[in-house]
Parts: sequence; C-alpha cells; structure tokens
Amino acid sequence: MQGRFKRDSGAAGDPEQPGGTGSGPAQAATDTGAATPGTTAATGRTSTPSGIEAGKITGLDGKPGPRIAMRNWRISTRLVSLLALPVVTASALGGLRINSSLDNINQLEHMKTLTDITEHATDLAASLQEERDSSAGPLASHQKGDDQVAASRADTDRELKLYNSATDDVSADDPIYSGVRATLLSISQQLNTLSDIRGQAYSSPAVIGQTVSQYDGLIQSLLSLSQDMAQATNNHEMIQSTRALAAFSSAKEYESVQRAVISAAFATSGTLNGNDYQTVYWGSQDEDTALKRFQIIYGPASEELLQPIHDNNLILQHDTMRQRIAASPTAITKIKSSYLDWDDDAKTKIQAMNQIERSLLNDMQQKALKLQAEAKQEALISGAIILLVLGVAVVGAFIVARSMIRSLRRLQQTAQDVAQKRLPELVRQLSETDPQDVDTSVESIGINSRDEIGQVARAFDEVHSEAVRLAAEQALLRGNVNAMFTNLSRRSQGLIQRQLSLISELESREADPDQLSSLFKLDHLATRMRRNGENLLVLAGEEPGRRWTRPVPLVDVLRAAASEVEQYERIELTAVPTAEVTGRIVNDLVHLLAELLENATSFSSPQTKVRVTGHSLPDGRVLIEIHDTGIGLSPEDLADINERLANPPTVDVSVSRRMGLFVVGRLSLRHGIRIQLRPSDSGGTTALVMLPVDVTQGGANPKNMGAAGRPAAAAAAPATSGIAGAFGNA
Repeated sequence: MQGRFKRDSGAAGDPEQPGGTGSGPAQAATDTGAATPGTTAATGRTSTPSGIEAGKITGLDGKPGPRIAMRNWRISTRLVSLLALPVVTASALGGLRINSSLDNINQLEHMKTLTDITEHATDLAASLQEERDSSAGPLASHQKGDDQVAASRADTDRELKLYNSATDDVSADDPIYSGVRATLLSISQQLNTLSDIRGQAYSSPAVIGQTVSQYDGLIQSLLSLSQDMAQATNNHEMIQSTRALAAFSSAKEYESVQRAVISAAFATSGTLNGNDYQTVYWGSQDEDTALKRFQIIYGPASEELLQPIHDNNLILQHDTMRQRIAASPTAITKIKSSYLDWDDDAKTKIQAMNQIERSLLNDMQQKALKLQAEAKQEALISGAIILLVLGVAVVGAFIVARSMIRSLRRLQQTAQDVAQKRLPELVRQLSETDPQDVDTSVESIGINSRDEIGQVARAFDEVHSEAVRLAAEQALLRGNVNAMFTNLSRRSQGLIQRQLSLISELESREADPDQLSSLFKLDHLATRMRRNGENLLVLAGEEPGRRWTRPVPLVDVLRAAASEVEQYERIELTAVPTAEVTGRIVNDLVHLLAELLENATSFSSPQTKVRVTGHSLPDGRVLIEIHDTGIGLSPEDLADINERLANPPTVDVSVSRRMGLFVVGRLSLRHGIRIQLRPSDSGGTTALVMLPVDVTQGGANPKNMGAAGRPAAAAAAPATSGIAGAFGNA
C-alpha cells in the first residue's frame, strides 16, 4: 500500500498507472511532503491547508539585543530603576541627616561629660576661693593653727579628689576632647603646686598679693574650662549658657580676690600697699564689668537671678564698704572694722554668688540633657520619616508595577488564549456547522483603563473582532462553495446513475465476450465516476443520496468495495466474519473500503495479491485488515498519514489533490470508525479498520453478550487477534 492515497484530481479520475513497486515512493512523497494543515510550519507563520503561509510575521529578523539592554528589561525592573536614583539620593540625604543627628547626639553626650567636669572644676574653684579668703586673716596675723584654715584646706582636698576622678574619664584619642585635654593637663600641673602655695601663703605682708595671685592663677585655670566647653559645642544655647557662667564666675572671683586682700590688710596693719590697692581697685572694676557682661549674655532673666545679691541689705552694705575702700588707697584706714567682720560680710555675698553659680550649672546640665533628648528624638523622627518615605516609595512602586504587570499579563494571556484557543475553536465551529448557528460575538479583554495598556487592549479587541468577522465571512463563503459542490455532485450522480443503468442493460443483452469485457470496463469507470461525485458530497459535508434500510453482511460490503476497484481480480477475501453492517452506513463503508483497496492495488506490484481479512472481537467490534506487498512507508510518513486520518484537515484546494486521504478520514470520523496504517511483517503496509459495535451486527459471540444485548467487557475474554491491540480494547 505504498503511496496509499493517490491524487484523484485527474481529468478522468483514474489512479496513476502502476509501475511495480518503483512508483510507490514518488507517490508517497507527493502525499506526505506538505505540512499538516493548520500546524505551525515555522516561527511566526501558520501553514494553511492550501500551503499558503498566511499571517506570516515579518520584521522579526532583527535581534532583540543583549539581555541587559534597557529595551529588554521587564516593567518591574524599569520601575525599580526609575525609582532607584531618587530613592538612593533621598536615602543618602536622609543618611546624612541621621548621621548629623547622631553626631549631634554624640557631641551632646560629650557636652554632658564636660558639664560634669565644669561642675567639679567650679566646686574646686569655690573651695580654693574659700581656702584663700578664709585663711587670709588668720595666716596674715600668724595664726597658723586656726581651725578655719584647716577646715577650708580639707574641703579643697576633697573637691580636688572629686575633680581628678571626673577628669580621668576624658579620652585623649577623642577629637572633641582634644582642646579640653590640653587645658586639663595644664590645670593638673598647676594644681600640683598647691602645697607650695599653702606653705608660703600670707607669710608676710609683702607676699599677700603674691598669695592671692597664685590662688587666682589656679582658680582662673579652672574657670577657663567653661570657655573650652563653649568651644567644644556648636549649639547656640549651650554656648550662651557657658559664656554666661564664665562671666559670672569671673565676677565672683574678682569679689573673692577683694575679700582676701582686704581681709589680710585688716589682719595686719589696716593699710593697703600700692600693689594690694591696685588689686582691690581693678578687682572692683572688673567685678562690675563681669556682672554687666553676664547680664548682657544672659538677657532679661538675669535681673531675677541676681536679686539675692541686689536686694540683700547686708550685701549692699558690704558693697558700699568695698567701693569706699577701692575709691582711694587710704580709704581703708578710715574704716574701723576687724578682718573677722569683713570676712563674714564678704562671705555672705560669696555664698549668695555660689548659689547663683550653682543655679547656672544646673540650668546647663538640664539644657544639655534636654538637647540630648531632643537630638535623639529628632534622629528617631528623621529615621522614621526616611523609612516611611522609602516604604511609601517601594510600596507605591510595587502597587504601580503590579497594576501594570497584571494588566499586561491579562492582555498577554487573553491574546494567547484568543490566538491558541478561542479563534481556532470558533473557526472550527464555523467550518463544521452553519455560521448562522455560531455565536460570533467577541468577549472584550476587560481592561477599561484610559492608559496606553487600555488602548492596546481595545485595539486588540478590534483586531479580534475583525478576525472573527473575516472567519465568519470565510465560513459563509465555504458554505456557498459546499452548496455548489452538492448541487454539482447531485446533478452528475443522476447522470452517472442513468449511465450505469444503460450499461447494465447493454451487458444483459450482449453475448460477445470482447464487447462484454469492454462494457465491464466502462461499468468500472462509471462506478469510479460515481464515487468521485460522492467524494464531492463528502467534501461538502453532505450525506450520500444512496442509503440501505436493512443490515448487509460484511462480506457483501467487502465485495461491493472490491467491485468498485479497477484491479478487483487482485483482491483476495479470506476469513471474513459473519457480521452484518448497519444499513445506514453501508454506502459510506463501501466508499471507505473502496478507497483503501484502490490505493492498495494501485501502489503495489500487479503480480501480487491484496489480502483482506476480518476478525470478530469478543466485545462486538470487527477488525478488517488490508495487506499489500509494496515497499512500505517511512515511520515519519506513517505518523503523518495516521494523524490526517484521525484529524481530517479543513477543506481547501489541497484536499482535491489528496482526496482519498480526506474522504477516508471524514467518513471514519462520521461513524466512529478507527483507521490506522502499520508496516506489514511481510513487507508493504497494512491498513487496520476497526468497526465499532454500533456499526456491526452479529459480529460478537452470543455467549459474550450482556443482559441488555450489548457485548460483554473485552477484559473477560481476550481478543483472538493481537492486531486489535493497535486500537486498544476500549
């Protein structure tokens, strides 16, 4: 059965003349060389049944470029890239802001440490002032064993230990402490001379000024720490507070100097030498200047802060006496007072100033803590805002990307569904049924947005609608062509039937063997012409006009099919079961078997037989085998032909060139008959035709019939022939 399905488009409908087995390959190549209709022949191209490459996609020759090219990026990647620069910039700026806040926090933490050191330095300076002032009178009057002197020195030693403990925590490697560390080292070296200063303090009237000056050097070094602390911060409020503290501490020191010098003077001769007077005079002037500078720095609130020294009558009387003494070098001689009375009055003012100084230190500490807390809060808020902005940016980008990607994905999936399922299914329905009975409405993609994606979706809907409209028009045109086929076939069949009747009448009257042989040949040609006419009906999807009303034995069906073949004498029927074929499909089955038999005889050697055998299967089916002894078909050709038999292509011009293949496939599909080609064990090809139960009658063994008259399950009684396994037992 090499080259099984011949071309039936010849003028007379004759098969190609057999030329031995050598003619088979050429025919096979003709029948199987084209691509299967409706399958994709190449990328971007769909092969139509007529072989025309319809809908070929052009413009894809250019390469898409490297994967890292921007045009090949995904939408999400592009959005991320679009947001990356501003997000990174905002992150960098936010990071700088947070880093600045952290630096400020770190600086304020150092400021808290410096404030504590300043507090201890101020306390030590106050102790040194008290030691200097309270010991001036007793030591100047040579009362070295005075308890007040010993008590003041003990207080100074205690404050010195606290000061040293506070300064030990200052790291020399910290750049913030670099300037302060140098001051602390200088102060430490000066404090080491305290024992020497005490040994020579107020030993004679000539060294009173020297003693006061030496103590003043230590005290001024301690007070200078507040100035260094102001330089260690860039906070305006802290700078203002440290400057105010420094100004007030200076005023207190000037008051303390005057107290010591005047106490020593009252304890000795009751007079001031030139140097001591200058010390008192400039001390008074500098005290007033320092207090004015403090009021300017501290602002209006200084008036309330200075009330303890401005509203105290005892302090006011003391200031009046101090100013009289400073007015002239001899004014002290006119004042009748002991050093004890002077020292008590001066101490009252010093204590009031100590309280004001302590209040300023407390304000500085509270302000440092407040600024530190505000800086931490600002850093947390800045970090939270930056994280919130980044989160909003990321979430916003995710939402926008998700919205775009969902729309694009829906558009892609719908487009693929239309291209691969909906449109082909609609075309199939239009080709198989009346176009007017098919719903040709187009379901929209459902993307109603006004952006570019929505516009593309609506454009695709229009393309889909136009494709459906064209498919409907093509189906209508195909229906008209089928109607033309039907009309032509009906007319020609009527004429052929009259011709066959006339030939039969001539055969019954003819006695000459030669003439009778010619009439037989003419009868075969007319029969083949009738089958070609019926092929047109099959092309048009119409039922044959001839139909039997009662079952016909299978052997008669096979004989009728063989009688329609030109080389009918080569067909050998063997082992045909006693089954019957339902009358409604007799003509179609004869037509189907005739096509198979004619191809088997046409494409095998004329000296060989074409054997036809039948097998009744236990489940009621009947298997018919048609064996030829041609050179066979390649596995690829067999697979292609079997695919066409199982899924007949759409009718077009190519079908007319392979009409036998199409007709057999259509007829088998119409009645549920399964056909398969297989290589024959003895060479050539075997066509297996499986007739279902509803086609045959009496093909099953009565023992195997069920109670309802249906064949019993095949699993209960295995098939007698292994060939049935080609189709399975279902």
